[in-house]
Amino acid sequence: MNGGEFMVRVRRKEVVAAALPVQEHWLPLSNLDLLLPAVDVSVFFCYKIDIPHGDVDVDDEEEYFRGFGSMVRALKRGMAEALVSYYAFGGEGVDFMEAQADVRLDGLKFYNPDLTIEGELVPKKKNGVLSVQVTELKCGGVVVGSTFDHRIADAYSANLFLVSWAEMAQSKPLSVIPYFRRSLLNPCRPGFYHPSLDDIGGSRGIRRRTKLESLTAFLWKMVAKSVDVMENADKKTCKMGIVVDGRGRLSSGDDDKIALMATYFGNVLSIPFGEKIIGELRYQPLSWVADEVHEYLKAAVTKEHFLGLIDWVEAHRPESTIAKIYGSGSSDGPAFVVSSGQMFPTAKVDFGWGKPAVGSYHFPWGGDAGYVMPSPARDGDWLMYLHLLKGQIKLIEDAASHIFRPLTSEYLKLADFPPLIT
Repeated sequence: MNGGEFMVRVRRKEVVAAALPVQEHWLPLSNLDLLLPAVDVSVFFCYKIDIPHGDVDVDDEEEYFRGFGSMVRALKRGMAEALVSYYAFGGEGVDFMEAQADVRLDGLKFYNPDLTIEGELVPKKKNGVLSVQVTELKCGGVVVGSTFDHRIADAYSANLFLVSWAEMAQSKPLSVIPYFRRSLLNPCRPGFYHPSLDDIGGSRGIRRRTKLESLTAFLWKMVAKSVDVMENADKKTCKMGIVVDGRGRLSSGDDDKIALMATYFGNVLSIPFGEKIIGELRYQPLSWVADEVHEYLKAAVTKEHFLGLIDWVEAHRPESTIAKIYGSGSSDGPAFVVSSGQMFPTAKVDFGWGKPAVGSYHFPWGGDAGYVMPSPARDGDWLMYLHLLKGQIKLIEDAASHIFRPLTSEYLKLADFPPLIT
């Protein structure tokens, strides 16, 4: 593989299966799974470690397993053991690749993941529902990347698996046992949903705004401003969607269900979206836009909304019920989705050689709508994954260069490697 920045050589490929025979399961997609398009999502973690590397003879078991090979062996063992509990990711096995890249960790341009991450350090999934690639870097650092089918798991579920995989790699007991019973999300009989779900919209409310709402409002204004060269741009619309996790909402008031939903594996998401005339978004103050974001979001953070959403999907079977925002973004105006990654468990994905120096989701899903995911960094900072048009990103950076800065190896302190492991 060669993305133009550096070369990646795949050294080994194999399929990792569950460590124990797993009873064959028929796991249907829930109604909330059906809201997601057939897209793959990637996630990667970069580790600052110094191990023997270079032109190692992979056929020499003693030499190979002294360094990178011993790490790969722990990852495979942990994967096989984790798949016993997370059988939804197992399927017919997980494609597992070992690779080597002629680049240092501090030489990776995280600012442009389409060049340095996509297809290079995260695998393209060809079979099954999960693929993994472990890449040894020139400096001895390691990147663990994986790609999974979004219809099988949302980020919350994937995070559960990643932490469990790390625990198994260190021979620790699982801290969470995943729960797969789709009966938690069964539709009501008879079903009922509010007509507003036909647009997945909202209504008016109070003025207190969260950090995520404020960020979304700013992005909505910027994306709207980026299209001012379009003919009659002020009469066109710009759509904004926010991903809402429903686990806490669906279990509200039920102590038993709280524990079950906290370990539920699958999609429990709603994507309410708002649509405004571009002229309004451009000329109204940011506080007004933040109010609009809040109003669209308010209707989707209730138990009733998610119960109604399940019934809405049921009522529309067998029609496609993919959330409208994923098919938006066209000549009528731009669209984007914001998904909070505040629960991204970077610090917990320790396979036995320390916490990652950096980790992120990667979601270049190919649709017309953009995608944004903020996740925690350090000192209260957010690491922003933005999959938007180049003109939109430039406008955002120009308008708020004091807030948004390119992610660099200096910020991540990637040049300071620990002593050589012997």
